Amino acid sequence: MNVGVVGNANYRDLGTVLAQLGRSGAKLGVTFFAEPDLLKIWPDPAPGALSDPGRLDCLLTLGGDGTLLRGARLLSASRTPILGVNLGRVGFLTTASIQSLDWALDALVRRAYATEPRLALASRIEQKQGASRDEPLILNDVAVHKGGVARVVRLRVSVDGDEVGQYSADGIIVSTPTGSTAYSMSAGGPIVVPGVDAIVVTAICPHTLAVRPLVVPSNCAVTVEPIPPWTDDVLVSYDGQVGTTIRPGERLVVKRAEQPVLLVRLGPEGFFARMRKKLQWGDLSDRERR
Repeated sequence: MNVGVVGNANYRDLGTVLAQLGRSGAKLGVTFFAEPDLLKIWPDPAPGALSDPGRLDCLLTLGGDGTLLRGARLLSASRTPILGVNLGRVGFLTTASIQSLDWALDALVRRAYATEPRLALASRIEQKQGASRDEPLILNDVAVHKGGVARVVRLRVSVDGDEVGQYSADGIIVSTPTGSTAYSMSAGGPIVVPGVDAIVVTAICPHTLAVRPLVVPSNCAVTVEPIPPWTDDVLVSYDGQVGTTIRPGERLVVKRAEQPVLLVRLGPEGFFARMRKKLQWGDLSDRERR
């Protein structure tokens, strides 16, 4: 089995985790391929370089949700499943921990796991003249916002060419159900169960009470266009990790990606159990029973 490995090199004990991974993988007949930053700290014998994601049977991410999001972009449109190992705090998208790493790798080799398809988004930036450029795959969200100091921006939002309205806000977030528990939730958006085929549009600090989050079918195209004179220094951020500028006369178009991102799930734990555990949803433990 060919397994790719990406990880957060800032985790201080990552070298120890990689050594454990190497020992367990050797016993199970796993061939690892690692990204360059990991090859520098991987104990001998080091694996091959991760250069062709298409050769992988699975991608292993060592870190938190951010590392898993980066791994999803690396795979792009591939249907390679992703097994997230949480080395951080929340790890809402991950399914294993350091303590369960050996068990998780064994289950992976035995294919004793389920895959959970997660809706992803494809985006492009279009010019009025018709030219466009494709942007990275999005598992969580894409945000259009002002660069530099915090300032309001005026944006026009349309769904399938039908104008929703003009937004005066700090920005707009277009998220997947997976991303509904991330930036969108912090901005007041709803939590959407991953199996729901929908896209969420959430304004960041809207300057009016007449704007609320919007949920649209996943087969719709959501367009976000800066309105003059608020077109200077407007940025587009993808999964909060990479980004680009959107110039005057351009607009962002977001659609459902052709292929979902496949997350490996081990054991019976479901979405709501993770929500209770990771987000302390409905936690009343601090209240004394009377």
